[in-house]
Amino acid sequence: MAAPEPEFDLQQGLFSHLIELRSRLLKACATVLLVLLALVPFANRLYAELAAPLVARLPEGAHLIATEVASPFITPLKLAFYAALFISMPMILYQLWAFVSPGLYRHEKRLARPLLAAALALFYLGCAFAYFLVLPAAFRFLTAVTPQGVEMMTDITHYLDFVMLMFFAFGLCFEVPVAVVILAAVGVVNLEKLRSGRRYAIVGAFAIAAVITPPDITSMIMLAVPMCLLYELGVLAVRWLLRPAAVQG
Repeated sequence: MAAPEPEFDLQQGLFSHLIELRSRLLKACATVLLVLLALVPFANRLYAELAAPLVARLPEGAHLIATEVASPFITPLKLAFYAALFISMPMILYQLWAFVSPGLYRHEKRLARPLLAAALALFYLGCAFAYFLVLPAAFRFLTAVTPQGVEMMTDITHYLDFVMLMFFAFGLCFEVPVAVVILAAVGVVNLEKLRSGRRYAIVGAFAIAAVITPPDITSMIMLAVPMCLLYELGVLAVRWLLRPAAVQG
């Protein structure tokens, strides 16, 4: 009996991987959909909580406005969808990990697990940092510098877009330790280079903070300082997680 042809085995393997990928994607999408359906009845309340940092600092008589006809309905639904993605992210990452992990070596799995968990936790931490500390400070500044005779009334859709952009930016900036470990793991940098590059990391952190944050010095410092501290955390993580050969380069 003739042995199976290599091309046939390759096609079968590729087909089975595609089926598994489809199954993983469907599970991730189903999770997001279920969470979204659970959040839809609370969409207006979610938006009220999101708008609290700005509403609390608006001048007396000022309020958020809707400049489009469907905004009062569409905007809270958009927020509910973003919240569903936010809540479902552990399941989404788990499905991604379940698909990728069988092809990894044991030492790669040992490094990838803590990095994946740390990346998720740091992203959440960055969003929380932006909501509880940076946004109140930024809105306090923006309301204080509003010219006399100008009434500050922000559109609800523009506000949602601004806050989501801030969440995403701060979440990514808080991934500095993960990025440092990955760069060291692939051999781009080593521990000595990371230590000698602190001054450049500090300058880069302040430059990034100046671009991302609203135009006030307080918000810029509130992002730059944590990024510098997270860089140091990344340097420590390189010492803890990577083998001496990889650390020394």
